[in-house]
Amino acid sequence: MAAAAAAAAAAGGLLHLGASRVPSRRPSAGAAPRLRGASCARGRQPRRRAPPPLAVAAAEEAYTGAETELLDALAGVQGRGRGVAPRQLEEVESAVQALEALGGLPDPTNSSLIEGSWQLIFTTRPGSASPIQRTFVGVDSFKIFQEVYLRTDDPRVINVVKFSESIGELKVEAEATIEDGKRILFRFDRAAFNFKFLPFKVPYPVPFKLLGDEAKGWLDTTYLSQTGNIRISRGNKGTTFVLQKSADQRQLLLSAISAGTGVKEAIDDLTSSRQGIEADLNTLAGEWQLLWSSKTEDESWSFVASAGLKGVQIIKEDGQLKNLVRPFPGVSLNASGNICKMEDGNNFNLSINKGAIQAGGLQFPLDARGEFATEILYIDNKIRISNINQHKLVHVRIANRT
Repeated sequence: MAAAAAAAAAAGGLLHLGASRVPSRRPSAGAAPRLRGASCARGRQPRRRAPPPLAVAAAEEAYTGAETELLDALAGVQGRGRGVAPRQLEEVESAVQALEALGGLPDPTNSSLIEGSWQLIFTTRPGSASPIQRTFVGVDSFKIFQEVYLRTDDPRVINVVKFSESIGELKVEAEATIEDGKRILFRFDRAAFNFKFLPFKVPYPVPFKLLGDEAKGWLDTTYLSQTGNIRISRGNKGTTFVLQKSADQRQLLLSAISAGTGVKEAIDDLTSSRQGIEADLNTLAGEWQLLWSSKTEDESWSFVASAGLKGVQIIKEDGQLKNLVRPFPGVSLNASGNICKMEDGNNFNLSINKGAIQAGGLQFPLDARGEFATEILYIDNKIRISNINQHKLVHVRIANRT
């Protein structure tokens, strides 16, 4: 793993080399307690914009509208682009192009804001990219950074792969030269592992001097935000990179989900930031994709479908709701009902009254009836965290009101 990561960091992490040369058991749904005090709307509720959660309000101060659109488009994208759906990719590319058209900070390579450590949050991988690069960038458990130091006696651009806090990191370094206001020329010259369990660095034996021009390349900064929080770069291999100086709490949660560690802690951090924010059917309305659930292994498929513990959930402004699960190719389970707001706080009553199994052109009834206590712990225009029958769920919005 470490050797492949090293080659990938040099060959295509953020700067490119030629690839060819570098080697509990739950009560049944019907037994769920019936809730009291629900007030279901008998028609469309008046539209009103809910106040933004505190984390989002803070983000709006740090990012422009176009930058926020890019971050929203990236929400739910797995593996820094490895698991991107066509619609998501189109949204990301459109947001990237919009920022590049705005221009950002002029002559970014001459600004001190380009200096420092940047985390890679998205990258495209064109056909010319090496297979190692495609595999490496998609490893969710690795965090990838680029350090830029241009105002020193030894200007450098450094790709950093952080395996984990307990294992350590790999650094692949390149000499850097500013060509103009946007372009940095680089030449790789050294790489080393820094393992936490060893008191010394382990050089990686990449023969940079023997690689000649394959150890060289360039990186254009096509957008640098006025605050120095967002950077978009394009490399000599045709790859686009989106990097960020400091992630907000939403992105930390999404990164934790991708890595499969620290999710509950990230949820706690995010939900604690939304004091006093109230959800309603207007803010819930839309199509939501489930990203993470605290527990689903022991549940029956009928409960999974009725409770929305997998798949897609569609909510309309009048409270109509549909959960859709596709357990196997060509087979889908759906459960429909309604969601009503309770009189207190962000609590809702979710009632399912019918379900069906669809297999090809055949449809069979599914006993998915149930009633569930649902609390919205956090919601904004892109992310929703809820608690249903002691299951914590994280959804990402994939479409607005339907």
